[in-house]
Amino acid sequence: MIMNLSNIKPAQGSTKANKRLGRGQGSGGGGTATRGHKGAKSRSGYSRKIGFEGGQMPLQRVVPKFGFKNINRVEYKAVNLDVLQQLAENRNLTTIDHQTLVEAGVASKNHKVKILGGGALTLKLNVKAHAFSKSAKEAIEKVEGTTEII
Repeated sequence: MIMNLSNIKPAQGSTKANKRLGRGQGSGGGGTATRGHKGAKSRSGYSRKIGFEGGQMPLQRVVPKFGFKNINRVEYKAVNLDVLQQLAENRNLTTIDHQTLVEAGVASKNHKVKILGGGALTLKLNVKAHAFSKSAKEAIEKVEGTTEII
C-alpha cells in the first residue's frame, strides 16, 4: 500500500476517544466542563422531560382532548356480495371461506371478514365468515346458499 496524506492515521493507542471534562483549567474542559454558565442544563442531575418546552405550556396540554377510543372494538374487512359473485364465477367455487378470500387477495390472514349486502348474488354459495350483515345473510339464503359464522 502506498503511503500518502489521504491514508495516514495516528499510531495505535496514541489518541484517546473521550475528553475528561471538569479536570481543571489546564485541561481545556475545566471550569464549566463545556456546559456553559447557569441554567438547568448546567446542573448535575438534569434530564430533559418529554414534551418540555422551556416553561411554555406544552402543546399536549394546550390542544383540547375529546372523543373516546373503544379498546374492545372489533375491526372487520368489509367484503360485498358482488365480490363473492365475481370470485365464485372466476374460480368456479361453491364454497367461499376465509382461506379463499386470502388466496384471492381480498383480505389478509389477520383480517376478520364481514360480508356486506352490496351488489347482487345469483350463485348458490356456502359462505363462511366472521360476521354477516342482515341484508347479506338474506341475499345468500334467498338463492338457497348457506351462511356460517367462523
